[in-house]
Amino acid sequence: MIILDIDDTDDQVHGGQQLSLFNGHYDEHCYMPLHIYEGRSGKLITTILRPGCRPTGAQVVMIIKRLIARIRAHWPDVKIILRGDSHFSNPEVQDYCEGHDLFYVLGQAGNARLNALGKPLLEQALILAEDQDRSVRLFSSFAYQAGSWICPRRIIFKAEVTASGPNPRFVVTNLASSQPSFIYEQIYCARGRMEGFIKNHKNGLQSDRTSCHRFSANQFRLFLHSAAYVLLHHLATVGLPDTKWATAQVDTIQKHLLKVGARITELATKIKIQFPSAFPLKDLYYRLNLTLC
Repeated sequence: MIILDIDDTDDQVHGGQQLSLFNGHYDEHCYMPLHIYEGRSGKLITTILRPGCRPTGAQVVMIIKRLIARIRAHWPDVKIILRGDSHFSNPEVQDYCEGHDLFYVLGQAGNARLNALGKPLLEQALILAEDQDRSVRLFSSFAYQAGSWICPRRIIFKAEVTASGPNPRFVVTNLASSQPSFIYEQIYCARGRMEGFIKNHKNGLQSDRTSCHRFSANQFRLFLHSAAYVLLHHLATVGLPDTKWATAQVDTIQKHLLKVGARITELATKIKIQFPSAFPLKDLYYRLNLTLC
């Protein structure tokens, strides 16, 4: 199974970059690059630079259909789950997934009709929270069809009451057999790991340095930062899988494993890298050489 985690992030600009737009939500001129990762491993699938606005459903499908074609060319029988928050819950995305044997678990924005369908369970959660003087979380599922949908779809409803008050949430999915609590807590909530992946890519590797004037040049810069992410992720997870470095942030790996003193000698046919005899990471480097080469 492959889980495709999809999300975008703001990339503030400070000049006249092509296709940068003012975004009212972030109150700044920005790009909004789209990031897609494999949700369990953290492997980067792609990063695509976009103007500073949310993508439409048709734009998301334009990207997803190319990814699915490439994935199934290599693994034709693999099951794929698309996972994202509510602004990726568009009729175009849902229709495409259902027509191409894809599962999806997407956040769904609430509305008056959804709130009415979830009201009985939320009232039950409020009573339990008051009686037991603690936070309560209940789950249910029901069929719902928005006006723009071609058919009813399954909604997972979380009726949660905390010390701060009611906290209802909705998720739309075409996973029919799994329990509502499992879909929400074990599948949907696990997408929170993606924030760490984006943080590594954006803050650890400074992939928001899109200061070129031309949009295509900034996309190429984003690809270079993405290549760095792939190399460091492979170094940590394949080269050092059973060490503390396997889950380290990329800036930690850079500071402690890569930014070290050495003597570089350029020869006619090779480049020689010499470390001091007391180099504290020599055993680790030797292991990496055996593992990765």
